[in-house]
Amino acid sequence: MTDRHTSVPEDPTRGGVVAQAEAVAASRLTASDLLEQTLARIEALDPTLNAFTVVLTEQARAEAAERDVAQQRGDALGPLHGVPVAIKEENVVAGTVTTLGGSANRTPATEDGHVTRLLREAGAVVVGKTNMPEFGLFPFTESVAHGITRNPWRTTHTPGGSSGGTAAAVASGMVAVGIGGDGGGSIRIPSACCGLFGLKPSRGLVSSAPLGDLWQALGTVGPLTRSVLDSAVVYDVIRGNEPVDRWTAPEPPSSYAEAARLSADGAQRRLRVGWSTTPHTRGMRPAPEHVAAVEETAALLEGLGHEVVEIDPRYPDATAAFLPQLFAGIRDEAALVEDRSRLEPRIKQTVAMGAWARPAVVRRAIARGDRLADRVDERVFSRCDVLLTPTLAERPPQTPVLGRKPAPVALLRSMPMIAYTALWNVTGHPAAALPTGIADDGLPVSVQLVGRRFDEVTLFALAAQIESVRPWADRWPEVGA
Repeated sequence: MTDRHTSVPEDPTRGGVVAQAEAVAASRLTASDLLEQTLARIEALDPTLNAFTVVLTEQARAEAAERDVAQQRGDALGPLHGVPVAIKEENVVAGTVTTLGGSANRTPATEDGHVTRLLREAGAVVVGKTNMPEFGLFPFTESVAHGITRNPWRTTHTPGGSSGGTAAAVASGMVAVGIGGDGGGSIRIPSACCGLFGLKPSRGLVSSAPLGDLWQALGTVGPLTRSVLDSAVVYDVIRGNEPVDRWTAPEPPSSYAEAARLSADGAQRRLRVGWSTTPHTRGMRPAPEHVAAVEETAALLEGLGHEVVEIDPRYPDATAAFLPQLFAGIRDEAALVEDRSRLEPRIKQTVAMGAWARPAVVRRAIARGDRLADRVDERVFSRCDVLLTPTLAERPPQTPVLGRKPAPVALLRSMPMIAYTALWNVTGHPAAALPTGIADDGLPVSVQLVGRRFDEVTLFALAAQIESVRPWADRWPEVGA
């Protein structure tokens, strides 16, 4: 793999979440200063990338000014004080339309959703909302309503999806963190395409309120960041539940940020790591770059003192558990929009295709997913603490990927992108995409770390240890070069 990137001078406005929050707290710059730098980068880069659907310029300025006043008063500062954050279109932000990536909704929300509220309470400044394919159905960020989002590393290629707008915004340095969602890989896939760290949490770790669920048991919410520690800090802020939640998760034994910091400093226990390049989707073949990345990471982990062994995961077939929930999730979202006539043709086709996934079928699919989780625990996690795989089967393709393809063809075209990710949405295991380098095609390469259910602490610790010996955060794409 080559190492094509540009070095960036030390500058807190181009730093990560932790660096930005520390710079504001130490009064090296104000929250308003940081926001203006952010808005300037969005103005310069977003016309090329199309990451944002709306930039909340005046609202964000007012919010940053409030942060500065609070700091001047001597108020206690939250862990995200003054940090600008982008929010994926499917998440609820007061004063904005929750478009779900389309044009079927028109009425602005009157109050924040759970994640947005907690981010603000921690001191973050919401700077805008990011692009996604309608309803997050495809792993490519292309829509009729908002167009094509482009990869900062090569703008002729996709940033993945469905959290592609968030990924492009973070990878290009417009913001240090953005919120995404993952119902089949939609945090991990764009993280892999854009060279970011993105962890899909265990089912129930982060509230989906005001909704009780996202795509039944499949969907979760979480951040995309440039570093492991930044992700851990944000997860410590947004994890938790509300009464509406259909699923909940237990409290972790320690903070995720603490686990990441301790591991990066060398306090990491010896783990059993199993690795495999076999996809859980039959008929898919991983790109050579992805196989090499897994093998190189396995060798690195062995050198760090972990017990590392190649395994045959013997993945169970998750199709009968995944598809009914996907179709039901799309149908549920279609039923909630204000004007169904404005849905994209592919969404209407998908709703029609999934008419058979009635409530009884979905309940059986969820129960089947729970049984598959137990089977995976027996086949994989009885032998190892963490599973190492590729994140993607194929390299990020050129855009447009879907064009005018009808829903059945578009769904088949999506399969190589979810060949290593979707199973873990069915079973509820946490899984993270971790960047490893840049391939000869100029695009990032990523591996996936999968942990036991509700064991995000181990994933954060191991990912932070890998990052400490193979740092990534100083690499920046030259957008438009």
